[in-house]
Amino acid sequence: MRRLFAALATGWALTALANPFPSTYQALSSTGTLITNATILTGDGQRLDQADLYLNEGRVAGLGESLNVPEGTLIIDAAGGWITPGIIDVHSHLGVYPSPGVSAHSDGNEATAPVTAEVWAEHSVWPQDPGFTRALAGGVTTMQILPGSANLFGGRSVTLKNVPATSYQAMKFPGAPYGLKMACGENPKRVYGGRKQAPSTRMGNVAAYRASWIQAQRYIRDWEQYEQKMAKEQSSDAEDNGNSALAAALIKPPKRDLELETLAGVLQGEIIVHMHCYRADEMLTVLDMAQEFGYRMGTFHHGVEAYKIADELAENNVCGALWADWWGFKMEAYDGIQENIALVDRPANGCAVVHSDSDEGIQRLNQEAAKAMSKGQAAGLDIPPERAIRWITSNAAKSLGIDSQTGTLAPGMMADVVLWNSNPFSVYAKAQQVFIDGALVYDRDNKALQPVSDFELGQLTGASR
Repeated sequence: MRRLFAALATGWALTALANPFPSTYQALSSTGTLITNATILTGDGQRLDQADLYLNEGRVAGLGESLNVPEGTLIIDAAGGWITPGIIDVHSHLGVYPSPGVSAHSDGNEATAPVTAEVWAEHSVWPQDPGFTRALAGGVTTMQILPGSANLFGGRSVTLKNVPATSYQAMKFPGAPYGLKMACGENPKRVYGGRKQAPSTRMGNVAAYRASWIQAQRYIRDWEQYEQKMAKEQSSDAEDNGNSALAAALIKPPKRDLELETLAGVLQGEIIVHMHCYRADEMLTVLDMAQEFGYRMGTFHHGVEAYKIADELAENNVCGALWADWWGFKMEAYDGIQENIALVDRPANGCAVVHSDSDEGIQRLNQEAAKAMSKGQAAGLDIPPERAIRWITSNAAKSLGIDSQTGTLAPGMMADVVLWNSNPFSVYAKAQQVFIDGALVYDRDNKALQPVSDFELGQLTGASR
């Protein structure tokens, strides 16, 4: 009876914190590797010239000059190449909108209701998407896969390591927090307004967000009250030798609600908000809403007007995941400027991130960052390579809540590394070799280390028969 009581007393923890689809990711076996004679951009603002990087047991084990390494270490002479942390794309739809782009593969938007916080993007991820290997060739080692932007609350995102796998669980970044995809502005009001249902206006969008947060607050309160009742009965049980155990067993827990579990996770600080939002005025409204309901806004995605509120974003410790030059393709994107990323990066605590939102753009995020770097410099801002590299490494890791594990090259960090043939911000730069957890997973000069998805292998096998 007491065991039954204990199980009931932990009901809220089980519903809110249980991980029913755990990561099964296992780092590939690797050989101790020393890369020498390179320019190293560490991701935290440092640049080391003619330096060495030592990788061992899946971690960064040392960097600097003339490193002492054990006998048998594999030595790679970078011969003037550049080294950076692995690139991180915080906004990708690979796997949920995979190639080939056919209707059968359209799994990114559960566009059946404006609030679908109950869905999880990982349950749509197709690990055989050829886009994963194309991204790897561009130096991308980690990515966040998001639902689409049809809904006010689109569902949970998932962070993946870019390794070939049969299941998405085997790609899930160990320990990465979940994200919640939200969308403001034109997309949700267009989708549902076109169906003659709410929301059909921006004010309808905000009203629906607030109503959902109120429901989530009530859900948390219901579980807290349940736990208080159970704790009271547990205390009574200890005093009357078990006579209250039956009474405790008869206390009914609140009904489990998958949608409200996700929203409650945000309010309790366990899930990071990633919000598709273009206009400065709407982003400020969202910041006010976050203050009203006591949650932390994580990252605004796309944010073509983020430059107008760069100081406010920095003050609130909010990242802007932005394009280098996408603008004008709809009214809320009309006021975009090419200096956007550089201006969001300007404040001391600014967190600018370059994202793709594209199965093609993800292959050249270094060049997208170079565009923004160039425009910022033309505007008079000092943006050396060691600063700009943060936009696709450490700032991106911060946005995803994984900056204690990856995004910078420092002893103890995951050995997710790209060796470039030249300055990564050059139009001629190519990822020469890519390491994930210290294992060489891509080599431009070695066909055997250029992964091919199972889907493509099946196509080649079928064509040969």
